[in-house]
Amino acid sequence: MNKNEAKNRIDKLKKEINHHRYLYHVLDREEISDAALDSLKHELYELEQKYPEFITEDSPTQRVGGKALAKFIKVKHKSRMMSMEDAFTYKEIADWETRISKILGKKPSEYFAELKMDGLAVSLIYEKGILTQAATRGDGTIGEDVTQNIRTIEAIPLRLQTEKFEARSKKHETNSKHLENSNFENFKIVSDFGFRNSKINEAINGRLEVRGEVYISKREFERLNRDQEEKGLLKYANPRNIAAGSVRQLDSKITASRKLDFNIYEIATDLGFKTHSDNFLFARKLGFKINKYAQIIKNIKQVEDLYKLWEKKRDKLPYQVDGVVIKVNNLAERKKLGSIGKAYRWEIAYKWPAEQTTTIVKDIIVQVGRTGALTPVAVLDPVLVAGSTISRATLHNQDEIDKKDVRVGDTVIIQKAGDVIPEVVKVLTRMRPKNAKKFQMPKICPVCGRAVVREDGGAIYKCSNQDCYARMYRRIIHFASKKAFNIDKLGIKIIEQFISSGLIKSAVDLFKLEIKDLIPLERFEQKSAENIYNSIQNSKQIPLDRFIYALSISLVGEEMARDLAKQFGSLEKFRVAKFDEINRMYGVAEKTAKEISDWLGNVGHQKFIDDLIKVGVRVKNYHSPVQANKLNEKSFVVTGTLPTLTREDAHKKIIQYGGKVLSSITSKTDYLIAGENPGSKLDKAKKNNVRIINEEEFFGMIS
Repeated sequence: MNKNEAKNRIDKLKKEINHHRYLYHVLDREEISDAALDSLKHELYELEQKYPEFITEDSPTQRVGGKALAKFIKVKHKSRMMSMEDAFTYKEIADWETRISKILGKKPSEYFAELKMDGLAVSLIYEKGILTQAATRGDGTIGEDVTQNIRTIEAIPLRLQTEKFEARSKKHETNSKHLENSNFENFKIVSDFGFRNSKINEAINGRLEVRGEVYISKREFERLNRDQEEKGLLKYANPRNIAAGSVRQLDSKITASRKLDFNIYEIATDLGFKTHSDNFLFARKLGFKINKYAQIIKNIKQVEDLYKLWEKKRDKLPYQVDGVVIKVNNLAERKKLGSIGKAYRWEIAYKWPAEQTTTIVKDIIVQVGRTGALTPVAVLDPVLVAGSTISRATLHNQDEIDKKDVRVGDTVIIQKAGDVIPEVVKVLTRMRPKNAKKFQMPKICPVCGRAVVREDGGAIYKCSNQDCYARMYRRIIHFASKKAFNIDKLGIKIIEQFISSGLIKSAVDLFKLEIKDLIPLERFEQKSAENIYNSIQNSKQIPLDRFIYALSISLVGEEMARDLAKQFGSLEKFRVAKFDEINRMYGVAEKTAKEISDWLGNVGHQKFIDDLIKVGVRVKNYHSPVQANKLNEKSFVVTGTLPTLTREDAHKKIIQYGGKVLSSITSKTDYLIAGENPGSKLDKAKKNNVRIINEEEFFGMIS
């Protein structure tokens, strides 16, 4: 066989193997045996070894290969990977439809429903039809590059199957049968699947992004746990965790051994189609596996029917699902609905009730958090709930314990829904042992022994000692975490070691450490000391939003920290912010504004910031994704119903283009954006000589 013949044979083998991959993973069909397919793969491998110049990225032999990675590289998503709103009752679904119908001015024309896979969301990028990058969702904006591992999943095409397209339009009438029973004919294909569609042509020959769920089958999960048992190792808790852990293995050979699967749920690139169902069917033609139980439905009554059907049948599925996802099918209606916070308005997950089970409360302990809050926790006799082994459950606060009357020794019903922390639902009082005592929150901190105080009118008990070891310990862990300073290699055990050895008392001390301080510690040597030191030094440059999050201000999470960074722009402006400024921000409750302003008004906290700056921490100003500051920090209030923007979307655009959002009119307000039925804010704006503009004028300011 000469080179030319070898290349032709290699090309034919790749096409044949990919054809059978498509049949098996996408169409659930087999034309040849596994042994025959293995023979084709072996022949391809032998030829590529002999002629390595013909090895390509999309070759089936390249699914597992390459050296183990040292670490994962961060990836910024071109468009944010959103979370999803959850509903647990039909009323919540009905309320969701009412909300989106108000924005649309009518009910959505139709819905698209599919089973909610319990796995890990990933983004796949194809360049000229070849898989070039795969990334985890991460925080929605920044994920991790897991391309090498994703390539091991047989259900994911390394090359898109563009040769399967016919350059003609295909149209079908819509019905409400399941896809599996109608061979996908229930989808109404109103767009051209051929290359006459310029957007399709551009995506296929340029960049195409798809998103989907990596998961593991119940059978494979059981096989892996049998292996763990035979090796005398702990069993894996649930399929979702092992799927997520497998995708994040530094050695792709381990990932390949786990036999992961994949279902696409979205094409993120605009292909010019009118409906999500068009995109869905087109994804299948590209070579992606889609959920065969997906269907188009006309109203939310059909949603309820589907929900009840699969609630009974889900245990028979070969994979775990935790609900039904409902999406607005029409893409123009989706665009009008937009998003709010971290979720799109046009989709919702209708989840089944949390799995409940009974167990015994062996003890009630108190944990002290980074803000000093004391949280009672029930120590349970370990039990399996919703696929996870649970040994602890939150009791929230003293009021909650009193309300449910939870005591040590009680038999209780616990539940866990999705990623929600397990909680005690009910006490079975008839099974209560004699002399079971009521729980009372301690009057002194269980860690430092100082007085515990209860906030006025609140349910929260706090340690009064700002320097309490537990507060300090948890603050430092939070400070070094990925979403804060992201100090690589600085884990919980090492932080404990630094504190117990007297090297650090606060996060500031981390930046004062030298290599010579670390070498004497147990399990440390020159190289490991250098690695930790370098990680700490490399974290000194930090964006404003992550810096604010790292400060451990009560009620300030990741999203709030980002909003504060957008609003104030720089550390200098944020640290002198007053209550009124913070309280006027969109989405900030008065209680949260008080917590933030009180924290900033504390001399010790301001010294903490000064000390961080003295040891070399540099906080980068917040820059909007849009490379302009067109609104130049002007302040806006929005009132009434705008023609195209919802109020939340208008607020987002104001912040995105460098403006400030206020909730009420004052003499310092620069603009009032007024729509229909503006109410009293219009009169107040006129009295205060605030400039009044409409939506069109606002668009003119940012265009």
